[in-house]
Amino acid sequence: MDIHSGEIYGKQTGSKFVMYNVLKVSKNSITLQNIDNPLSLFETTLAKLQASGYVRISQTPYVNIHATGKKRKSIRNPTRCPHTLDFLEERADSERPAPIMPDLFS
Repeated sequence: MDIHSGEIYGKQTGSKFVMYNVLKVSKNSITLQNIDNPLSLFETTLAKLQASGYVRISQTPYVNIHATGKKRKSIRNPTRCPHTLDFLEERADSERPAPIMPDLFS
């Protein structure tokens, strides 16, 4: 059974059904977070998870966030000088726009 981060597991305890979010999966351990109490974290193993009666509620599609390969350099767009005058707005980029209505309290 494969477990991926982002999946939700649940367990029936006494009077309520408790759900846990899988935060991190490593070779030897799985970190779970209680959905009702986000400060409650605990680590377990795959064997203990199955033996304790946890059931997968929501399976998310696996996305490899550690992709390999070269990153492309992004092309930077040229930035305008802040003193460039925009003839449509009749102001420079660094100037505040004129108020639409005059200040009523001045």
